[in-house]
Amino acid sequence: MPDDLLHFVTGPQPYSSWWLWLAAALSVLLVGWYAAVFLLTRPGRERREFPLIGAARGRRLRHRAARAVRRIGDRYRAGELGAASAGTAVSRELRRFLNQATGVPAEFMQMSDLASSQIAPAAVILEQFIDIQFNAVTEVDVTQVIDDAEELILSWT
Repeated sequence: MPDDLLHFVTGPQPYSSWWLWLAAALSVLLVGWYAAVFLLTRPGRERREFPLIGAARGRRLRHRAARAVRRIGDRYRAGELGAASAGTAVSRELRRFLNQATGVPAEFMQMSDLASSQIAPAAVILEQFIDIQFNAVTEVDVTQVIDDAEELILSWT
């Protein structure tokens, strides 16, 4: 083989350094993603919420609960639900909202415990829902109480 063709024979080309930097950046991004998901989805109220995330979470929670109460009220006004069924559904939704917004287990508390807790402003509306659910000859205006529950949810801080 002539010597003049040997300059065409070379070893493998080295990798570009930007592949190394891309792999390092993707690894850091992956670790950061897992850390953020772990920190932001921990159960319990003891975690410190970031101000922007806490405000967005509260707003989303209020609007979702108010929308559910509004749907129940619309179904009641359309005649799809009776007064007792609508009262039960809105009471359950209001208690669920109070539990998620404050951490107080409102879904499992008696009225006397609710009235002495930090969610006492909701106790009056919940008492009216109990009257709607269990009193067949109630004088309570169901649509007004449903509207009051929606307003309470939207104004909760």
